Amino acid sequence: MKRLIQHTLGWASLSLLVTLWLTCRAPTFLPSMQAGDDKPAQSEHKNYVEKIPGSKVAFEMAAIPGGTFTMGSPKDEKGRGDDEGPQHPVAIKPFWMGKCEVTWDEFDLFWKARPGQKTDKEPENPKNADAVTRPTPPYADETFERGREGHPVICITHHAAMQYCRWLSLKTGKVYRLPTEAEWEYACRAGTKTAYYFGDDPKDLPNHAWYDVNSESKTHKVGTKKPNPWGLYDMYGNAAEWCLDHYDKNYYAKFPTDKPALQPVLLPTEKRFPHVARGGGWDDE
Repeated sequence: MKRLIQHTLGWASLSLLVTLWLTCRAPTFLPSMQAGDDKPAQSEHKNYVEKIPGSKVAFEMAAIPGGTFTMGSPKDEKGRGDDEGPQHPVAIKPFWMGKCEVTWDEFDLFWKARPGQKTDKEPENPKNADAVTRPTPPYADETFERGREGHPVICITHHAAMQYCRWLSLKTGKVYRLPTEAEWEYACRAGTKTAYYFGDDPKDLPNHAWYDVNSESKTHKVGTKKPNPWGLYDMYGNAAEWCLDHYDKNYYAKFPTDKPALQPVLLPTEKRFPHVARGGGWDDE
């Protein structure tokens, strides 16, 4: 599974798009992080629908079971990159993940109604901060005529994706965030051990992904292809998806191969670049 990265001068990876075509998947929600709640019982770990307060917009969250998996790709896998190994075992705790990529319907609520205004106060602010920042108004059509309603949000930075998660957390009272790279790959594989979650033969990929073969060089409405075994859509293609992690090409080599690493993540720092994106976009092979 390819690791797409952000460079200081643009986006690059394989045949990734020549401009900023990336999206944040509907953020991860960890129940034990919700203010005032104890760790929920196993029976409470189930799918749910979140409606964004003050709007008619809603999105679905899928309950992802905890478990252990092998992260990375084997050396003999076709098209494997050097940064996809060595393979190593990883343990992941249960969490929730958006069934679909974040759409413009959701993201527009974050910035379009009142771009730049300071409205959503955080519960515990430093004295010199009074709001969550928003992207500045765009100078051109931010969708690049690729579609808006029901389409994945594109052309956003990692910082914008992080700020959207903060805004959504304030709106809903739950703690939403981007998935870690390990959580993303675990959720994408969905308990499978093959090159793709549907098997080793890519001939069935058009039924699961919008990519260079069938996308017509544009995004498509989310959730229109087949989901993976855990009910997640567009894990391949359509728009590449931000992860929480910084990118380090040698990161996988830092983990033991004889015992699982628990919840690994290379946390963002003051460095602006690079960060990890996964899943590939509509122009990827």
